Parts: sequence; structure tokens; C-alpha cells
Amino acid sequence: MDLFVQSFPIFLLIFCRITAFFVVAPLFSMKGVPSAFKIGLGFFISFIVFLTYGMKQTVIPDAQYILFIFREVLVGLLIGYIVYLFFTVVQTAGALMDLQIGFAMANVVDPMTGASAPLLGNFKYMLLIMIFLIMNGHHYLLTALMDSYQWIPLDNELFGRLYEGSITEFLTKAVGHTFMLALQIAAPLTVSMFLTDAGLGFLAKTAPQYNVFVIGIPLKIIIGLFVLILLMPGMAVLFDKLFVILFDNLEQLFGIVQQAEGQ
Repeated sequence: MDLFVQSFPIFLLIFCRITAFFVVAPLFSMKGVPSAFKIGLGFFISFIVFLTYGMKQTVIPDAQYILFIFREVLVGLLIGYIVYLFFTVVQTAGALMDLQIGFAMANVVDPMTGASAPLLGNFKYMLLIMIFLIMNGHHYLLTALMDSYQWIPLDNELFGRLYEGSITEFLTKAVGHTFMLALQIAAPLTVSMFLTDAGLGFLAKTAPQYNVFVIGIPLKIIIGLFVLILLMPGMAVLFDKLFVILFDNLEQLFGIVQQAEGQ
């Protein structure tokens, strides 16, 4: 009984971080994944982490224990948010493509989240998920989550880093970086649509008898889909680089909090 009383507070902290990660992280937070499976998976992973890491830790369940719980939940949400942020790159790029082609009004229901999503963005997101699973990316995510206890231990100084503003600065740069990546992914199709609009503008000036509003809509759809087909073979390489950037940002996040431990 004494062993249970000493071990349960540590296990609860580990369980809070892992389940908070599952709430936000892609794949694990999908609407189609049963809640019982998420809780069960979080419990067993927490138990494994507890046996390998938590047995060596000591936590006193005093008045500060509530703050420890909030801190672990915040760490899990922060790690999951970084992963989710880079997965939304393709949806943002798809929304920009839809706006240029003319599919902006043709939103569909995303089966992953149950929310409305852009047509090409949803297509690219499902393609990203498929490539991520083929590359065993979910295994790397779980490994990164379990290794986070080596970088961000239970006695971390996350609140101090939040007060200093280093994590806020990192998140701001990450959001700007992901938006720039979305612009780069959508750039080939956006440029081709801009050239198409410019050509239609010259057509309207040189041959006013043509109704460019009637011609332009199907023409932009045809050219946009043709360019998208040309870009499809390079999507796997592009997504692979996106995953590399994702795990590099996770390492940077761990390093920011670990730097606080070294001070």
C-alpha cells in the first residue's frame, strides 16, 4: 500500500502528459478513433514509461501537486500542438490552391476531425497521413513522446520558460515557418493560376467578344488539375522533408526546456 501511495502520483503525472498529447496530436486525435482506445493506449504507454523512468522519480503530493499536473498537461499539449501545426501545412496549402482554382466554395467534411475542410487540402491531408503511416511515422511520434522524459523530466521548469518568453518566441517562429511552408507548397499552382489570369486579361483586351468569365472558370480548373497531376510524383519527397522539419522543431522545443534545466 505504501508503494502504491508513492507511485500513483508519479504515474498520474505521466498519464496526464501522454493523454494530453493524444488529445491534440494527429492520427491519435482522429474522430474515428474510439475514446476507450485512446485512454487504453495512453494507460499502457504511461505504464511502460513509469516502469522505465518513473520508478526512479520521487514526487511529494503536496499543495504544489496541482501545478505539477497542469504543467504536465501543458507539456503534452505543447508537443502535440507542434505536431498538429506541421500537419496543417498541407491543409493551408490546399486552401490557397482551392482559392486560386475556384474550389473555395466546395468544402468537404474532413472524416478525421468532422470539421469542414478545403477540397484539395483534405485530399493532400489524407495523402500525408497515408505516407506518414507507410513511413512508420506514428512509431517515431510515440518514441519522441517517450524520449521527452529524458529531455523534459517531471521536475522541469516549463513555467519559468513561459515567463521568460522563449517558448512563446519559439511558437511564433514555428507558426510563421509553417505558413511559409504552406506558401511554398502552393507556389507552383498559385503562379500558374496567376499566369492564367494574366493571359485571360490579355485575351479580354485583344478580343473583347470572348466572355472571359465564362471561359476562365473551366480553363482554370483544367490547368489547375493538370499542374496538380504534374506535382503529385514529388509529394512523397516533399512530405518527407516536412517530417524532417517537424522532428527538428520537436528537438528544438525539448532543447529550450532542457536548457532551463541546465541553468
